[in-house]
Amino acid sequence: MISHWGTCTKIFLVLVSLRVIYYTVLEYPNNPNHHYQRPRSRRTPDPSRGEDLSSESISSTTNDESTYYVDSETPDNKDTPTMYVDVEPQAESEDYLDTISIQDWPSITPTTGLATPPPYVSRGPYHVQYPHEYSFILDEPKKCREQNPFLVLMVPVAPYNRDAREAVRRTWGSERQVLGREVRLFFLLGLPSGEETEQLQEKVLQESKEHQDLLQSDFIDSYKNLTIKTMVMMEWLSSRCPASYAMKIDSDMFLNVNTLVNMLLHAPKQNYQTGLVARRGAVLRDHNSKWYLPKEVFPEPVYPPYALGLGYVFTLDLPRKLVEASRHVKAVYIEDVYLGLCMRHLGIRPTDPPSGNLFQGYAGAQDRCHYMAVITTILNTPQELLDVWRNLHQPGPVCH
Repeated sequence: MISHWGTCTKIFLVLVSLRVIYYTVLEYPNNPNHHYQRPRSRRTPDPSRGEDLSSESISSTTNDESTYYVDSETPDNKDTPTMYVDVEPQAESEDYLDTISIQDWPSITPTTGLATPPPYVSRGPYHVQYPHEYSFILDEPKKCREQNPFLVLMVPVAPYNRDAREAVRRTWGSERQVLGREVRLFFLLGLPSGEETEQLQEKVLQESKEHQDLLQSDFIDSYKNLTIKTMVMMEWLSSRCPASYAMKIDSDMFLNVNTLVNMLLHAPKQNYQTGLVARRGAVLRDHNSKWYLPKEVFPEPVYPPYALGLGYVFTLDLPRKLVEASRHVKAVYIEDVYLGLCMRHLGIRPTDPPSGNLFQGYAGAQDRCHYMAVITTILNTPQELLDVWRNLHQPGPVCH
């Protein structure tokens, strides 16, 4: 009897021990008040699963893509340290969501030949959804490779701005062979948003059939997405265009292709970018500025050297390198600044042009000799570009 009672006692103690182990190890660790907690996952949170993307949800020791960094500048770029920055999600206005997200896009129907992309909810007004896998809705995958141009002109432009595209096609974009070198033109667009989106997209598709010079990717076309547009351009160039040089140029610019090609015939063949180069540019902390950046997003007081986005030229070995660098440099919405940050990461500095007057901003009313001497100048309207081009190609005085 005593032996039987002792056996029962042992069985009872074993059952109690197992229950204690179960609640200690398997059940209560999910209770935030419990003293034992499982280690946080080191995997990047997945927004498609409703997982939290805030910095609190990411382990401070993780070293994956969820931790952003920028290189902080040191004298002569020696022993450049790495600065890690945790970015809190920012409050956002409805206006911002309308311009930056793709939630308006589901109004496009299959009749346009487009698949509806999944909705993207912004993580804040200064967050840039890049790196990210974007796709091309309109593409010319073989055109550049088959024609093997010396120079390819890439013009970012809004979907609705057909007047600007037509003005470029009728002026400097019409030049196909300059100083014995082949030149080609492409326009880069994102998705339209706002009213009459579907009708506008139909017009873009028709324009593409007519001219075969449109590249369109599946991000919302907006000012805050210019960095995405620029990096998608770099992806396209790195995979589809074996040219020697490319130029990113805004649609409101005058471009003297002859002067540009003449300069490039004597330019470096790799690791080369030039344009109107800004140095020691102050980071603007005024909330009312178009180029405002809070310290939480970019803590440095000045930007590294960068070529202004109105028009810069680069060798075609750079796009692949810049795309790779973008995986390590936190994106900011100011696209030319972001390229400067990627260039710094690569240890490559933008180069000043051989003459300081070749790349210009606003120059005001000028005579034809001014346009003969420069490479770029900002203009106000597509009609002004047409007028300048017409005047430039009429008989006139010899320019010295």
